[in-house]
Amino acid sequence: MRMLFAVPPGYGLMLPVVPLIWAARLAGHEVLVASTAEMIAVGADAGLPMYDVLPDRDVWAELMRAITSKGDDPAVSEEFRFAARAGNPFGLFTLTMAEGTVSVGRDFGADLVVHTSDHAVGPLAALAMGVPALEVGNRISWSMRDPDFREGRDALKDDDVVRLVRAKLAIPEGRPTTVARIDPRAPSMGGLVADELDPRDGVPWWSMRYVPFNGGAAVPDWALRAPDRPRVCVTLGTVVPTLSGTSSLAVVLDALGGLDVEVVLAAGAADLSALGELPANVRSVGFLALSVFLSTCSLIVHHGGSGTTATPLHYAVPQLVLPAFADNPMAARRVADRGVGLTQDPASATPAVVRALAERLLDEPSFAAAAREVSAEMATQPGPSAIVARVSAALN
Repeated sequence: MRMLFAVPPGYGLMLPVVPLIWAARLAGHEVLVASTAEMIAVGADAGLPMYDVLPDRDVWAELMRAITSKGDDPAVSEEFRFAARAGNPFGLFTLTMAEGTVSVGRDFGADLVVHTSDHAVGPLAALAMGVPALEVGNRISWSMRDPDFREGRDALKDDDVVRLVRAKLAIPEGRPTTVARIDPRAPSMGGLVADELDPRDGVPWWSMRYVPFNGGAAVPDWALRAPDRPRVCVTLGTVVPTLSGTSSLAVVLDALGGLDVEVVLAAGAADLSALGELPANVRSVGFLALSVFLSTCSLIVHHGGSGTTATPLHYAVPQLVLPAFADNPMAARRVADRGVGLTQDPASATPAVVRALAERLLDEPSFAAAAREVSAEMATQPGPSAIVARVSAALN
């Protein structure tokens, strides 16, 4: 089978899908990943065949610039302004990526389009080519199974963005034939207990285990050794430092600097100059895949990104979430409700408050116990290879 994976151009949007892409390749299927911007290099580094559907523009950078400028920058693209007026800023991806995705899908001869729930380009491309689709949830905080969440958030909702793309590319009305929809959450975190039929259209929902993929890395020797005191990971992901700066990091590092812990600061390419001299117990590693060292950690402090929330669940590590924006608060609520961690509004997070919360998470055994329960639960979910086998069986 020839599978076209249509994925948006953001780390947190694409990386959760990489294990499924590899499972398809390992099963002998031909795959091609249609994305753009920085994800082309990221996917290629992961050994995936990538196709840039928008090679002359960095549409992710355009989105970040438009959001931070709040629309005042004259360089903000007309596509973003159009999508924003439609109440769908991420419609920028739909407007700019659909044509290239449809074109390469036809050239590739795709038999199936695999797409994330939040990427309307996928189902539109499947409709345009007349092939079935597989919808993959890539969030730990929400799924389109959740009636209260999906209201008004349908990727193919009849808005100006979708209507314009349908008209431009002569894409028929309706939806593609969907083999299944995937929910990657553990049952106790909102996921499936057993297969369900979607009440909207009877499409089956399948459970799939979340397999962490945070990129490759040269593994440092310290990451292979158990620390002699609790190790705490601190990260704000890739988007928060761009949009909000490093003020939250300053609070967290001040809080943890006074504890007898080893802090691993994974801040990527963020400019840390405003933080001044880091506390003596902080090891700043730039970008380092969480999967390299998280299994040796006793705690992670983060912003509530989907992959950053899901990865410590896999490794049974308690979490302190300082949610930033978008769906970060939903991820924080999932963590707190399940008892695998605590959350604090970063606007009211002082060093004293963060230190007290960190001490609770390190000292009270209930959080680590709950994290182990969820990790064990995740291990019983079908892996990506099982999902690929089910898709193949359904289409044969």
